[in-house]
Amino acid sequence: MTSKAKHYRIGDVTVTKIHEVDLESFSLATLLPGFRAEVLNECPDGIAPRVGSSGKENIVLSVHTWLVRTPEHTILIDTGIGNGKNRPSASIFHQLDTPFLDRLGVEGVEPEEVDYVLLTHLHADHVGWNTRMDEDGVWVPTFPNATYMFSAVEQRYGAGLHYEDGRAEAVRSAVNLGTPVRTPTRGTYLDSVAPILEAGRDELIKVDGREVLEGISFVPTPGHSIDHAAIVLRSKGEEALFGGDVLHHPVEIYQPEMASMFCEFPTESRGSRLILLDRAAETGATYFSSHFSDSSAGRITRKGSSYGWEFV
Repeated sequence: MTSKAKHYRIGDVTVTKIHEVDLESFSLATLLPGFRAEVLNECPDGIAPRVGSSGKENIVLSVHTWLVRTPEHTILIDTGIGNGKNRPSASIFHQLDTPFLDRLGVEGVEPEEVDYVLLTHLHADHVGWNTRMDEDGVWVPTFPNATYMFSAVEQRYGAGLHYEDGRAEAVRSAVNLGTPVRTPTRGTYLDSVAPILEAGRDELIKVDGREVLEGISFVPTPGHSIDHAAIVLRSKGEEALFGGDVLHHPVEIYQPEMASMFCEFPTESRGSRLILLDRAAETGATYFSSHFSDSSAGRITRKGSSYGWEFV
């Protein structure tokens, strides 16, 4: 990834994509079980395989972080896969070695200068750069002066899954979700979440739409994960929407009933997707995706009961 980063203005806030890696091993038919090839006829050129495709051709997904600079703070939204993480069950995430921090440095930000890290959820490709290994082989916070904000529910659930101590089932029962069809990548909690708590850099929050920082809110969008959040940013009458993994590819905007192969609770994820699409279309928010390729940013439109997408 060598192209110059694009900067977006939301009021008096600047948003920049910090690329980590492209994933090219997925097809739409694999990513989106139940994919109907005819939906491609509704998609504009440039966002999906050409009309008539079976959906079996490989697509490109991006993994990246959003750098958000407000007049007061330097913020990262999600932190990608990370280097040196042991992910044998997910080979595309296993033992990466990317110049992610160098790319952040090109934008004039050193790890010590990050004030906040905001996490939409705790999957392996969203929390990896939370930590890096120090010279003693210990996982420590990559951004040592940052406060890491994320769902208290996600933390309890992730800890319970890792330690197998019954907490995960208790959390799932409390939030009244169905039986998960998959669980997060094993090891993620231990190397990318627990060290943040051990260092006292965490601020566990309730995902309920209230502001956690001026102009910034975590909005409930459960389903992809147990307490998945979209992050809303408002500044000077403008709005940005960081959707996390409510959407993985623009095709889902044209067929929102689909749920990705990575969704833990597919039924709930479908409901959250429709809510988020409606919000984005109604507010005209700039939508900052977690996995769309190219700019990864755009706008969602609505015509009748259908939605559309345009990269910006």
